[in-house]
Amino acid sequence: MKKFLLLAVIVSFLAPVVAKAQFESMKDSVVQLYGVVMTADSLRGIPSVTVKLRNQNRGTYTNEQGVFSLVVLKGDIIDFTSVGFKPKAVSIPANLEGNSFSIIQLMVVDTVYLPATIIKARPRREQFEREFIATNVPDDKIEIARQNTKTAQSRMLMQSLPRDGRESSSYVQRQSAQQQYYSGQFRPQNIFNPVAWKEFIDAWKRGDFKKKD
Repeated sequence: MKKFLLLAVIVSFLAPVVAKAQFESMKDSVVQLYGVVMTADSLRGIPSVTVKLRNQNRGTYTNEQGVFSLVVLKGDIIDFTSVGFKPKAVSIPANLEGNSFSIIQLMVVDTVYLPATIIKARPRREQFEREFIATNVPDDKIEIARQNTKTAQSRMLMQSLPRDGRESSSYVQRQSAQQQYYSGQFRPQNIFNPVAWKEFIDAWKRGDFKKKD
């Protein structure tokens, strides 16, 4: 019990000392950063430059003269970004003496080359109408579906595509049933069948017997 009380007394005395040491250490690592951001070619102050601590959601902007002020820690990395200029980064020295640091940050203009643009004269009304009429407008999905469901297109696809398993099985069954139906007797000749003649004439008109390339 005496040891416990002695330990509690020692902790109560050491706690303020440790807290004060931690506070002094943190206070020593805090740095007040001052600076001005200027153009590298003309040394003009750049307004509205983003001054942000890397990997942190904390920062500030430069004023109209390019001046800024920000509280940072020793060892932090500061990123400078602005539209039209190349980004820059500055590292606060970890062994900095004192609690203030000032910089003059120069930023280089970021040149962007746009693709060439050809300016032509405004076309005449007759030329515009001719080009507008000759413009090939791609088919929409409804028109593509309409073309794919045409009778001639469907018939061509049916002739070019092989039968699947179901169609082949159905064809064999029909042939077998027809053979069994006329078993033991002569089959009727379609030359005397008016329905067969009609189908032949319709096929002839459609061009089913024409030679295909």
